[in-house]
Amino acid sequence: MRLVLWIVGFSTLILIIWMIWGDHWAEWSDVRTVGAALQGYGTSAGLAGCVLLLLDLVLPVPGTVVMSALGFLYGTLLGALWGFAGSFLAGMCGYGCGRLFTERAAVRFLGEKDYQRGKTMVAHSGGWVIALSRAVPILPEALAVTAGMLRMPLSAFALALACGCSPMALIFSWIGAAGHNRPVLTMVLSFAVPAVLWTFASRMQRRND
Repeated sequence: MRLVLWIVGFSTLILIIWMIWGDHWAEWSDVRTVGAALQGYGTSAGLAGCVLLLLDLVLPVPGTVVMSALGFLYGTLLGALWGFAGSFLAGMCGYGCGRLFTERAAVRFLGEKDYQRGKTMVAHSGGWVIALSRAVPILPEALAVTAGMLRMPLSAFALALACGCSPMALIFSWIGAAGHNRPVLTMVLSFAVPAVLWTFASRMQRRND
């Protein structure tokens, strides 16, 4: 129960931050507006976009819009690389924050029963959860921190995170570069492609182990 309350509570905290500061970021809901703002950084526009995606860990940054703006500025592939870098680093920072909890502190915080239950869940389906959650607002940050707290193996987390971040970055960068707006197709691809990537990646990982 504590594990569920922790994830819900953390997600609610981020949502509250969104509600408080969201109006200040409303103008950043347009790809061209974000692109123009990033252009102000000149040759460092890609790095600025990457930092914005990193800040999405705690601030109401419209990550998918930033990815699309990077595609608008740099084209699909280079924009996707910047988008992937920012999103991946945000996930890794969340994981790192979770690892700051010692195992004893995590057990006290979550309770022995929920801690062991969480570790079992991570071992069986943690990769799926991390990979597929990247397409969902707010939840990825809470899950990344939780994965670190539950001691999900770094290699497994990083692989699952990459499987989730790379399609998202590529899809939204392509949208920005091509000027397309297909929400249904985008939603389907955002879930389907990470699922396919994780299926193959997890099988290869098991073979190597």
